[in-house]
Amino acid sequence: MFRIRAVSAEPLARAAANRAPAEERLSIRRRIVLVVMATAGVALMAACVALLLLDLRSYHAALVADAETQAQIVGRASVAALGFDDPMAATENLSLLKTRPGISAGALYNTKGVLFATYARSPASATGFPPLPEADGNRVQDGELVLWKRVVSDGEILGTVYLRADYGALSHVASYALVAVVVLAGAMLLALAVSAWLQRSISAPLMAVRDVARQVVETRDFSLRAPKERDDELGYLADAFNDMLAEIERRTSALEQSNRTLEQAEEALSRLNAELEERVGQRTQQLEAANKELESFSYSVSHDLRAPVRAIAGFSKMLAESHAAHLDAEGQRKLGIVRSEAARMGALIDDLLAFSRLGRQSVQKAAVDMEELVRINFEALRSSGGAEPELHLGMLPKAIGDRSLLAQVWINLLSNAMKFSSKREHPRIEVSAISDDREYTYFVRDNGAGFDPKYGQKLFGVFQRLHHAEDFPGTGVGLALVHRIVTRHGGRVWAEGEPDKGATFYFTLPKEADGTV
Repeated sequence: MFRIRAVSAEPLARAAANRAPAEERLSIRRRIVLVVMATAGVALMAACVALLLLDLRSYHAALVADAETQAQIVGRASVAALGFDDPMAATENLSLLKTRPGISAGALYNTKGVLFATYARSPASATGFPPLPEADGNRVQDGELVLWKRVVSDGEILGTVYLRADYGALSHVASYALVAVVVLAGAMLLALAVSAWLQRSISAPLMAVRDVARQVVETRDFSLRAPKERDDELGYLADAFNDMLAEIERRTSALEQSNRTLEQAEEALSRLNAELEERVGQRTQQLEAANKELESFSYSVSHDLRAPVRAIAGFSKMLAESHAAHLDAEGQRKLGIVRSEAARMGALIDDLLAFSRLGRQSVQKAAVDMEELVRINFEALRSSGGAEPELHLGMLPKAIGDRSLLAQVWINLLSNAMKFSSKREHPRIEVSAISDDREYTYFVRDNGAGFDPKYGQKLFGVFQRLHHAEDFPGTGVGLALVHRIVTRHGGRVWAEGEPDKGATFYFTLPKEADGTV
């Protein structure tokens, strides 16, 4: 029986208890604070980096512009000195650079590229002057800004100014970074205060829903409800959660009621099954006892009938042999009828005894060569006299069964086919088989008298005949024996036919022994 069960809350409670430390370590409140702080920190750091890069660019541009200005001033002041080849005046002009502490060295080159005059802020910076001037431009080299500027007067190049200035980018970055750190720390503190205020307004309703959910999981009390503090998305969440609890409460109640009803139904069904099994057992015992009594009765009746029938057959034979001369033709005819009926009665009693013994006979199953059985029994039946039928034997798979009982099946089916096809000019019998995954199907087909299909179910009953005894003699027990033997082997029997078009008798046997006896 199927039983509808409500979802147990114990696994959910254990899972909630296991997750509790992790939730406390990373609650939604802390997540909100972390999100706000991380967002603000990343934005501020990106802004600081951008400003620092911009400041470095401005610092570089300003330093280059200042150096170019000083180079132009020195160049213009030294036009006369270069024109009149006066190194002393050029040196005095370069000495004016001492007012710019950031410039460590300077030099003038004449039009021939020869070093004309120099300036050094200190003896250490008095070395390293290039031997030849370069084209106008600047570069950063060994922590210094190096600048070259041509001295031009009236479109004529008179010389070149060379300057070296301190390039303090690292110290500038360090000071700027210190300011950025102070500003970033202050901004983060402000962001922390704002995020703490924001998380209280967002997390408080969520924590309320969480607490109610945990109580429901732990206590299975679906009547609890989460408080609604505002009419926004969080309020809608609380309403939806409460509606869900109400629906779960309703369904849980309905499921519990259904379970109680099903339990009662199961108990009632169990009682009925027990009573039914008891009744079936009693009926089975009664049926078995009745079958045994019927078999005993049939055996006793058949056995007791043999003696008077034998007496009738014997005395009628003696009368025919000893007093035939005293009987006229009519008397002899009637005496012949008595003898033939006595013989038929004896055959009928023999068939009844065989049918009765079959119910008490155990089935000894083994592998049986069905082709061999058909050939042996067909030859035996053909040698007993009658028409010579033509046998077409197909491939017959081996079966699992009692060899003697299956031989009786083939004898009855073959004799039946030979009898009902005996009046044909060319009697023909076909024996073959087909198979599937579960069983073998054997069949015997003849071209004899056939039968009306609407009476086909009567063929396998005791004493059931569809033809007159004058046309085809028999007792009506042979096919009943076939049916009983095949059924005890776990198979089925049926027949197909039409009047005057022959008949086909089928029986099946399982491919493996299934214990049916």
